[in-house]
Amino acid sequence: MLFKKVKTVIENTDTRLGRIFDLFIQFLIVLSLITFSIETLPDLSDQTVLILRFIEIFTVSIFTIEYLLRIGVSNNRLKFIFSLQGLIDFLAIFPFYLRIGIDLRSIRVFRLLRLFRAFKLFRYSKAINRFRKTFSIIRSELVLFLISTLFLIYLSAVGIYYFENSVQPEKFTSIFHSLWWAVSTLTTVGYGDVYPITIGGKVFTFFILMIGLSIVAVPAGLLSSALKEVLEDEEQDLLK
Repeated sequence: MLFKKVKTVIENTDTRLGRIFDLFIQFLIVLSLITFSIETLPDLSDQTVLILRFIEIFTVSIFTIEYLLRIGVSNNRLKFIFSLQGLIDFLAIFPFYLRIGIDLRSIRVFRLLRLFRAFKLFRYSKAINRFRKTFSIIRSELVLFLISTLFLIYLSAVGIYYFENSVQPEKFTSIFHSLWWAVSTLTTVGYGDVYPITIGGKVFTFFILMIGLSIVAVPAGLLSSALKEVLEDEEQDLLK
């Protein structure tokens, strides 16, 4: 009886206790990320450090209990442990236990894994779940779009290299050096640190910018159409 009640609270957000549990975990995730950011401030007082440490211990303790409970109530424990959600939950608490009793400077890089707590929010948001379903619908199209974009970036680097290398050898030294220009131009960011000065290079850049504008628009269109499909499916489920 207790097992079923715990399972319902943890896995079912339709119940009152389930919603309270979800909101509580979301609050702790946000609190943990805020304290993580505050820790980077210089010249913190000893009292502030102590408070931050207490909050860290408290939040990690709750996350650990939640992680163990989710393993306990899972129908397939090994599948949950090695699932994306299980790995995120593990990586969210892993850095805390890793640095206990260890004072190696190199180990501080694992503190970055605390950012995985932000991904824990994915589980508790219906809107984010909608986007997850949306991305799964257009996964193949996005992969094709990414491959095409990488190909265009390479072609852009090759083109600008042949136009500008002879007059700007220090900036367009090779095709690899030209990749930075290709990325900033195709994404329409245009930092202005590297730019063409030849007529051919400027004309070539114009066409690359036009292609870049369409590249930005394509995934937006794919996402909007797929999201509309997900919302329509949800409405149909509610009507059933």
